[in-house]
Amino acid sequence: QVQLVESGGGLVQAGGSLRLSCAASGSIFSINHMGWYRQAPGKQRELVGYITSGGSTIYTDSVKGRFTVSRDNAKNTVHLQMNSLKPEDTAVYFCHVLGSLRDYWGQGTQVTVSS
Repeated sequence: QVQLVESGGGLVQAGGSLRLSCAASGSIFSINHMGWYRQAPGKQRELVGYITSGGSTIYTDSVKGRFTVSRDNAKNTVHLQMNSLKPEDTAVYFCHVLGSLRDYWGQGTQVTVSS
């Protein structure tokens, strides 16, 4: 049984920062990509950014230069550092882990940015 536990969401004013964390536990044979998606009300879930097992990162254009994805392979943990937050970043953020056999999703954590 694999479990992803997210933490760090909350309410912040525009221009502020938040750091999300996601810890993976259980029988994951090997982890490839680790990253984050988000879903705003009435919108489709979209990729925020991910990091490969080799440390390469990919971000959606709207967060480039503001968000940073990092990972701790020894702890099977991925983080999302979010700076210069904007009201349009308000969404439920989901951790995503791509294993060798399948992918896994966290339960989601709410991030709300007030103007």
